[in-house]
Amino acid sequence: MTIEHDLHFFPNGWRPSHRPSEDDMSDDGSDRRPRPGAPAGAERRRPGNTQLASDRVQFRRALTLTFMTLVIPGSAQLVMGNRRVGRIAVRIWLACLALAAVVVLLGMTSRSSVFALVTSPTLLFLGRWLLVAGAIAWVLLLLDAWRLGRPLQLNRGHRLWMTGVNAALCLGTAGVLFFAAHLVNVQGGFIGTVFASSTSSDPTDGRYNVLLLGTDEGDGRDGMRPDSLQVASIDKDTGRTVLIGLPRNLENVPFPDGSVMDEEFPDGFDCDGCYLNAVNTWADDNADKFGADTSDEDSPGIDATMGAVEEITGLKLNYYALVNMEGFSRVIDAVGGVDVNVRERTAIGGIGSPISGYIEKGKQRLDGEHALWFARSRVENDDWSRMGRQKCLMSAMVEQLDPKTVLMNVQKIADSGKALLTTNIPSGDLNVFMDLALKARTQKISSVSLTPPVIYTGNPDYDKVRKIIAESIDKAEGNAPKPYGIERASLEQVSHADPEAPAKDPRKANQASDVAAAC
Repeated sequence: MTIEHDLHFFPNGWRPSHRPSEDDMSDDGSDRRPRPGAPAGAERRRPGNTQLASDRVQFRRALTLTFMTLVIPGSAQLVMGNRRVGRIAVRIWLACLALAAVVVLLGMTSRSSVFALVTSPTLLFLGRWLLVAGAIAWVLLLLDAWRLGRPLQLNRGHRLWMTGVNAALCLGTAGVLFFAAHLVNVQGGFIGTVFASSTSSDPTDGRYNVLLLGTDEGDGRDGMRPDSLQVASIDKDTGRTVLIGLPRNLENVPFPDGSVMDEEFPDGFDCDGCYLNAVNTWADDNADKFGADTSDEDSPGIDATMGAVEEITGLKLNYYALVNMEGFSRVIDAVGGVDVNVRERTAIGGIGSPISGYIEKGKQRLDGEHALWFARSRVENDDWSRMGRQKCLMSAMVEQLDPKTVLMNVQKIADSGKALLTTNIPSGDLNVFMDLALKARTQKISSVSLTPPVIYTGNPDYDKVRKIIAESIDKAEGNAPKPYGIERASLEQVSHADPEAPAKDPRKANQASDVAAAC
């Protein structure tokens, strides 16, 4: 210990006094030298040091209680508060953790079962209110933990810190749970509005076949005439999909035996201007002829169109999905656009109005409006080119719409989806198609289109059409070609793009074993 000497005047004369050096001073400025008569090793402490130590202990205790409640709601009450409340809260929390573990294990063994849980209208309704109740209860427990920390006994600085930390945790916890409740509510409303059907359909020959209809129904149009007709044939186990493109101007369309349309048109749909896309309009305009054949869920037009497509393709259709092009555009905007490789300069406008611009060749990120024109424009191209572009756009969306993108834009997608989609897929089958959608992202999408030179829309050979479709599905499944009796030359032609098409022609996507590669 270093002693520095100063001279001080005392009554009996000048004496040296001992002033502590810097080594004898503590960080808070107090004298660390032993008091006279104090035991060896004892240090001098200011009276305030004990209070500072006590303040720090109280602050740590208050923080601990708050974070205990954040990690295990009710644990703070078990330690210092109402133990009955604490036991109830901890048991509920442990039950939630156990349920989450069961769902995770279920997802590892049966993903479709998890999808069934998250698409059940009843469970979604209960889940929404349980999340709201959980948010309120958790906030109350955090506030009680703050109270148990005795904030009024903390010094001013610690009290401000505790108040800020507790307020942030209350807002964060409640915000997360209320947002989750909002997502559940949006999901439930979307499912209840769009997937209201109650009739389920089993796969045929191991495949789900869904008719996809695209329409620009609106003012100035004669009824609802689909501009796009495709069948998505999906393997029920692997999700391997074959897109079958049906030209809208197919003539002499056949109908199922005994149906109203067959009675009206026994030789096929052979009236003036009667193409495949006009079946819907004719049936809706003559709805009185259908009577009991008209289901409660579908219009006569949809029923008649599905019957015609079944006769054309030889496939049993399970469901249909009618896509409104304006809603489709809104969905693209909701997810921030879609990346597409534009193979040909595509006009914007020109259908009942002047051309207002172009989508140039090359890789482009298309917003909703441009994606819509990319899918529907045929002014300077043809229907076959348009069909190819539609397949490319569908393939791009399947590849790019991952679960994270959907989750972050669920409100916009749901609002757009209500305007986008009309379908008879029941909510009870949503788990199946959600699982298949994820599987399809890992598989190649094949395509076959009934286009020239193999199939001529003005005089189609429907026996040949059915044989071509059957072989295309077999090929996608990796099966050996069956002896359909169709000429190999014709099959080779339909298995590849039009040989006269340029190397970067979008028509190549019409006949491809891998649509994404052809695009």
